[in-house]
Amino acid sequence: MRQPQNIIGIVCDFDKTLSPHTMHEDTIFPYLGIPHNEFWNAVNSLVKDRYYESELAWMKLLLEREDFQKLSNEDLRNMGLSLTYYPGIPDFFNELSNIIEIQKYQEYAIEIEYYVITSGLREILEGSNIKPYVKTIFGSEYDESESGKLQFPKRAIGHTQKTQYLFRINKGYLDLQDDVNDHLPEEERRIPFNNMIYIGDGPTDVPCFSVISQNGGHTLAVYDPLDQSSFNKCMQLQRSSRVDFIAEANYQANTHLWRWLSYTVLQIADQIILDSNERQKETGLIPAPNH
Repeated sequence: MRQPQNIIGIVCDFDKTLSPHTMHEDTIFPYLGIPHNEFWNAVNSLVKDRYYESELAWMKLLLEREDFQKLSNEDLRNMGLSLTYYPGIPDFFNELSNIIEIQKYQEYAIEIEYYVITSGLREILEGSNIKPYVKTIFGSEYDESESGKLQFPKRAIGHTQKTQYLFRINKGYLDLQDDVNDHLPEEERRIPFNNMIYIGDGPTDVPCFSVISQNGGHTLAVYDPLDQSSFNKCMQLQRSSRVDFIAEANYQANTHLWRWLSYTVLQIADQIILDSNERQKETGLIPAPNH
């Protein structure tokens, strides 16, 4: 059955995209007293010397700590309120949605949905201040033992695995029990890729940038204004045509980032109206003129 396809999907990475830090540095590390440089050096050693995927490396190193083994997923959720954000988050979500709260777009029931796909821990974000604004959060996860303690990684989302979750959003298969590889005709997909915007911060987002761009969507790379290397990475992405646009990670109204996002959202919304009218013409369902 044809979907109305009137939803604009804004999909965000988290670490260094919505927050200037990795989520570990705001939550687990201070809670357990872990020196973050020492920890990431150990992760990098596993990746370089023993060919670990980086997500499995940090999940393994955390689980080897007795103090981490005593935690539960509820403990991780409780840490979520300790997260820090770039300026404008979380108010940004409501404020951006407000720009389509006008009759022109409401007649077509156009709305914005927000999603997060992170290599970090989903449970931390489930307890965060952004949770009320986000339809679905996809992230790495730990299973629990019978006693309710963190036991074993049950999901590790690396930068290449992130792309499957874009297809879940595209098809509306948000339940992980649904097989994302099931064929679904384009007209039955809940959010077409050309109705999507993906926001990331660097090379680890390239697979997602590529999927979105190749399918007619829109891409934005954000950089930390206090970090020259962050800006340089974004410039390299733009120069190699990996992204449509780059902007300082400031989500407040009237910033460079805000202007591009609001402009792009309205472009998508206008195209949704055009496409809807074209479908009406094709099916002969043209409303009678008012007299």
